[in-house]
Amino acid sequence: MAQQSSSTTERSTREEMAQAWPFYIIVSLVMIGGYVNAITSDPSLRQPARLALLTVLLLAHGGLYWTSPYLLLNRRRLVVFCVVQGTLAFAIGMIAQGHWLVMGLYPALIGLVTAAFWPNVRASILAGSLCFSLMALNLIITWGFQEFLQLLPFVGLMLAFVVIYVLLFVRQVEARERAQALLHELETAHRQLQAYADQVEELTIGRERERMARELHDTLAQGLAGLILQLEAADSYLEKDNPVRAQEIVQQAMQRARTTLDEARRAIQALRPSALERGSLIDALGQAIDQFGATTSVRTTFEVDTRPPGVSQEAAQDILRIVQESLSNVAHHAHADHVLVQLAERDGGLHLVVQDDGVGFDLAEGLERPSCFGLAGMQERASRLGGTLRVESAPEEGTKVTLEIGKGER
Repeated sequence: MAQQSSSTTERSTREEMAQAWPFYIIVSLVMIGGYVNAITSDPSLRQPARLALLTVLLLAHGGLYWTSPYLLLNRRRLVVFCVVQGTLAFAIGMIAQGHWLVMGLYPALIGLVTAAFWPNVRASILAGSLCFSLMALNLIITWGFQEFLQLLPFVGLMLAFVVIYVLLFVRQVEARERAQALLHELETAHRQLQAYADQVEELTIGRERERMARELHDTLAQGLAGLILQLEAADSYLEKDNPVRAQEIVQQAMQRARTTLDEARRAIQALRPSALERGSLIDALGQAIDQFGATTSVRTTFEVDTRPPGVSQEAAQDILRIVQESLSNVAHHAHADHVLVQLAERDGGLHLVVQDDGVGFDLAEGLERPSCFGLAGMQERASRLGGTLRVESAPEEGTKVTLEIGKGER
């Protein structure tokens, strides 16, 4: 990770310095113009030895500028670069004495080292001051102190231009760094959001699997279990040579199969709660109760003592499923003549009752049965709603299922 960060920093620095190519072109043009003007105006510079030395020094000085994006990647190489460039500029100034080429070399050097040491303000000021002092010394030695004082206004204008350019360059670098930091933050946030989305998807899939398991139990599992028992009974009567009784049981199994198929279709359709999408929870409950009465011939009563409750779609679906499971238990086990469903508002919460006048059952024995998945599913839904579910029953006294949801859980 550290190597990757270092590589990224070096690449960023190299790109920032490489984008200063207009600066390098201007410096190169100044050096070329100064070189040509110097050797044409000063015959002594055309001597082979001085000409060769001046040419080599200028080529080295200019070449270091163009390779600076690859050299100024750490403080040690930056210091070496400044010392070498300062030495070359001073040597060129001593060879081309009295020529304006000297003043053309130092402003570029001052601007480059000032920008290279940024954002360390002290280091930038110190490096620029040292280069300016070296230029002043070079001009005083070659032109004299009085001449240097006369050139100060011109030198000041050049330095002002360099300072403005450096400031613009530094601002550009800082803006790019801020943009890169913002991009990095956005990438980090995107990765975090993706991780959160994956977690939510996993939780959603898990909850959907639990919901589908409950739906399958409420329809196919119970129906198929009953069919198996009836078919085993029919087979037993056939072995006992009692085809009449076997035929009666087979007909009952056929009716159960039709009922199970109908419930399975309704459960598959209910994977998307279309009844809830079309109306309120009260409407969906009324529709479920009407369907129950039509398919079982059990007399039903639906009493509502509340306005349409303001519950979420998911909570409404859980309430609907609890009622459907309770009615399914009545149809399969209660042998009831009448079922009462009440929905009321109490203390700001919901109070739901499903009560039948059927045969009832021993509550302790019924809850201990391994196959008693329906009540467990109802309890799970009630817990998810933040409510409580009570089942009251006794042999020959019917069954009463009560769901209570507090105000804060709606």
